[in-house]
Amino acid sequence: MDKNHALDAFAALSQAIRLDVFRLLIKAGETGMSAGDIGQTLNVLQNTMSNNLAILARAGLIRSEREGRSIRYFADMEGMRGLLAFLMEDCCGGRPEMCQPVINELACAC
Repeated sequence: MDKNHALDAFAALSQAIRLDVFRLLIKAGETGMSAGDIGQTLNVLQNTMSNNLAILARAGLIRSEREGRSIRYFADMEGMRGLLAFLMEDCCGGRPEMCQPVINELACAC
């Protein structure tokens, strides 16, 4: 991930609804959630939710799959890994082994 892509991701997460959406989709895991369910859970109107989902998708933080007439959204774990890798690429003054405990804590089997 390059600096501009990282800035896009941070900008997407810097708004409360989008951060809530991303965290909700992380929690939903591989089952994801429909846009309607996300909006209902967070008490956000459909048009507002659509805009926020589009911003998160453009930032590479979520992905979607069409299911008939609805769309299911998922946290894009590769996008998140890329962002975390960008933040930690020069970890500990070039001694990445010192950051291994943090990396191990962040890693999941999802």
